[in-house]
Amino acid sequence: MMCAIEAGKRGRSVMILDHAAKAGNKIRMSGGGRCNFTNYDVSAENYISHNPHFCKSALSRFTQWDFIAWVEKYHIPYHERSHGQLFCNDSAKDILDMLLAECQNSNVSINLKTDILDISHPEDNEFIINTRTKETTQTYHCHSLVIATGGLSIPTMGATAFGYQLAKQFGLHVWPTRAALVPFTLQPDDKQRLSTLSGIAIESIVSCHQYQFRENILFTHRGLSGPAILQISSYWNAGDTLSINLLPDIDLATELKNIKQQNSKSLLKTILAKYFPKRLISIFLSDIISNTCLQDIPNEQLEKIGQTFQRWQIKPNGTEGYRTAEVTLGGVDCDEISSKTMASKKVPDLYFIGEVLDVTGWLGGYNFQWAWSSGWCAGQYV
Repeated sequence: MMCAIEAGKRGRSVMILDHAAKAGNKIRMSGGGRCNFTNYDVSAENYISHNPHFCKSALSRFTQWDFIAWVEKYHIPYHERSHGQLFCNDSAKDILDMLLAECQNSNVSINLKTDILDISHPEDNEFIINTRTKETTQTYHCHSLVIATGGLSIPTMGATAFGYQLAKQFGLHVWPTRAALVPFTLQPDDKQRLSTLSGIAIESIVSCHQYQFRENILFTHRGLSGPAILQISSYWNAGDTLSINLLPDIDLATELKNIKQQNSKSLLKTILAKYFPKRLISIFLSDIISNTCLQDIPNEQLEKIGQTFQRWQIKPNGTEGYRTAEVTLGGVDCDEISSKTMASKKVPDLYFIGEVLDVTGWLGGYNFQWAWSSGWCAGQYV
């Protein structure tokens, strides 16, 4: 829609073909129905790509401030949450309605419930798209073709590999894809041991390789979720171990030693209950040590207790996959695409925008901003 709006403003005849029954389904369901439409702080560092510089041009030419200006033009109330994330006050539908209104203003046609049967390019200046609806088949001819098919996440919303397949059809390289911003599943033993913690959320620092994120983690009946887990999942590979600090602001071992010096007669579990949910303490420590008076615990053991909570090592079994993933890592190789126009370097007038490209944003409105920015840029040239 973003690309179509901009192309329509230039007087181009624009048609969107979408196999979904409604336009903008991912917008409708995003952000718990409130749409985290962008972030106050956007830079290339918030994106993952085999070509980390590719996104810079688009993000600098249509910025978060430009999209915020659109939102304010339509008097859509919004608010900031943690880490600069911007959400609608009322409904994600406000953003969708804004985009649909802009499409109408730019004379953009939107054809829904339209399946693409095949696309060919027999001549240098024309693409031929064969389509099918419930009622009929239809062939379209166009000068410029934009692929904005998204990734593989949430297949129940209609996600398919169509965009990647088309890129390969036209000879473009596509990086392998996998689920990202996705919860982890656990090894059977860990799943059984941690199952009673389901529903507990705790602010933590989660690390993998040289990357770390500080936000809540959430214990679920399947494994681990929450913002910090989703963020680190984009950097995790099968077999990697996560390091989790469940108490980021203090050195727990030092704190326990200081309390011990005050001749406290409290049990260890009583002191730890100031920092952690009781259910978590009972899982991480044995009943014997939990019910021991702090005065009777050697300092060496207090060090180990500190590490238990602040250097918790766990190796996920895997992820929940595309079913619950928010985005897809990998995609059309950005080295094949012009960062200025979003056009293929191999096939004239063929464009790729949004998540189908090998550009994956962090949690927090970054993937929507990439959609707005890349779509706007392509719209200046198609």
